[in-house]
Amino acid sequence: MKTLAGKILALMVLMSLADGLRSSRAAESPAVSNLPPVATFSIVGFDPATGDLGVAVQSKFFGVGSVVPWAKAKVGAIATQSYANTSYGSDGLALLESGQSAQETLRQLTEADSGRDQRQAGVVDAQGRAASFTGAKCNAWAGHLEGTNFCAQGNILSDEGVVKAMASAFEKARTVPNSELADWLMAALDAGQQAGGDKRGRQSAALLVVREKGGYAGQNDRYVDLRVEDHPEPIQELNRLLEMHKKFYAGAHRNKPKRVTK
Repeated sequence: MKTLAGKILALMVLMSLADGLRSSRAAESPAVSNLPPVATFSIVGFDPATGDLGVAVQSKFFGVGSVVPWAKAKVGAIATQSYANTSYGSDGLALLESGQSAQETLRQLTEADSGRDQRQAGVVDAQGRAASFTGAKCNAWAGHLEGTNFCAQGNILSDEGVVKAMASAFEKARTVPNSELADWLMAALDAGQQAGGDKRGRQSAALLVVREKGGYAGQNDRYVDLRVEDHPEPIQELNRLLEMHKKFYAGAHRNKPKRVTK
């Protein structure tokens, strides 16, 4: 009986190790898993006057805010999508914090990723330098556009007009008096949707803006962190939530910080 029990235990250990290895490989290469692509359009941006950094995204995907947007105050902001590799978020922020530029960070992330052909990402660092990447095997239409203090990217879009509209709207919105980064990012999402958006439809959206000590009671940097997980008009709902945020945290929106540069 002891021998039989020992064999059963050994078999269970081997099965557990095999499951762990399969899970590890899936984590390293989500492109070959059964997960759906994060068919998305997003914009990553920076406000040089305040130092705010942020990401806005819309997708035909449930709960896109838990996958795509990553940001850290005084460090940078990242969007990771298509067959998203979420380690681009944590690892990318670590690289930015170590002093790497947006371009160098994205280069290191993609060169180390065997599934890069199915990835899409955008990065903006704390100096406003922007970099985007669209893998050769992302589902069409897929592409990106880099600008001053922002980058816009998307996959499974109606056409390239979506990212062009986002870029134009972002640049126009930031000229509006008394506006802020959250407004510019939302203007870009609105424009992207009006230009055709995700050709599969719409489902969820998210807005993340970080500011040093910008969170509740100054205890973290999550100045604006809003998500619409499942809604027929996710961008409209996200806009509604942003307006509520402005009323609820009126002082924070009114008293914008001034970025200190060396």
